Amino acid sequence: MAKDYAASFYNGTKWRKCSKGYMQSMNYICERCGDLASICHHKEYITPQNINDFNITLNWTNLEALCQTCHNQEHHSSEICVTGLAFDSKGNLIQK
Repeated sequence: MAKDYAASFYNGTKWRKCSKGYMQSMNYICERCGDLASICHHKEYITPQNINDFNITLNWTNLEALCQTCHNQEHHSSEICVTGLAFDSKGNLIQK
């Protein structure tokens, strides 16, 4: 879920066109594991300071096609999972 300061950006036409074009160019293949990608991820995270910098927000060199699992690992690596738990491909917490 987008942070409050980024909600209007992620709901905007520019981002939707940019992310769709990027995902299509990557054939919806996760760049980390090769699974089906469903998320267009910013390598350099969006912050209140850079939200208006199109070199960060809309630049394909800062984007990565990720599946749900790889995206969860990026944002929720080990800090929220207890040993023996993981996220499934739909983002649900499950036992390993």
